Amino acid sequence: MPARTVSVTRHCAITILPVVIHILQRSVWRSLILPAPYRRTGLHPSTAHRILNDLVIGRFVDRPEAGSYRLGMRLLELGNLVKARLDVRDAAIGPMRELHKLTHQPVNLSVRQGDEIVYIERTYSERSGMQVVRAVGGRAPLHLTSVGKLFLAFDDPQRVRAYATRTGLAGHTRNSITDLPRLERELSQVRQTATARDDEELELGVRCFAAGIFDDQSSLVAGLSVSAPADRLEESWLERVRATAAQISLALGHRR
Repeated sequence: MPARTVSVTRHCAITILPVVIHILQRSVWRSLILPAPYRRTGLHPSTAHRILNDLVIGRFVDRPEAGSYRLGMRLLELGNLVKARLDVRDAAIGPMRELHKLTHQPVNLSVRQGDEIVYIERTYSERSGMQVVRAVGGRAPLHLTSVGKLFLAFDDPQRVRAYATRTGLAGHTRNSITDLPRLERELSQVRQTATARDDEELELGVRCFAAGIFDDQSSLVAGLSVSAPADRLEESWLERVRATAAQISLALGHRR
């Protein structure tokens, strides 16, 4: 694409973005009626109409009747995703610190994103004796992590098999689970205990315990885990991880 064309395209996108924001903001409390967008944005009617049509196609705006527009369901869906992410972090940070005081090991908060978990919060100190390899924002495969196993265990069996096909269950260490029958047995045990383990499957020398965090709809929204050097992970911590995850779930409105 010629440089001038790219420049013009970028300029148009930058010019139109404030208009889109204006249209969405004006639609918050009531429907937006044509020709209001033309007058308030200064756009040519055909340009404003094209932008509105694109927003309708993306479900950011609904058109209940000809010439009338209001906010669409896609914005609600995105808002709920942001709300869930912020709420779980806010609810978790205090209990995570208390769990860290008990174990003196890294305490992790993770969510699922596609075929991976993403670390969204962590409490740790130099006293843990363990180098933190995956910082906040880091990712790891579901089947190699304790939190990832929780998400797979609460998924449909067909979706777990599809995950195995997509990823090939690639391993990172000699302890990694790399075949589907073994993974399915592991997930069955996770469902029975409502906890999961990573026994040096992601990194040699590091083991983890995890328990699930549930929202007010009883949906698994995150996982809480403690990671430690393999010879320092104490079995007695597992119940504390479970109790801390339950405490966070309660703060999110979960009721058993």
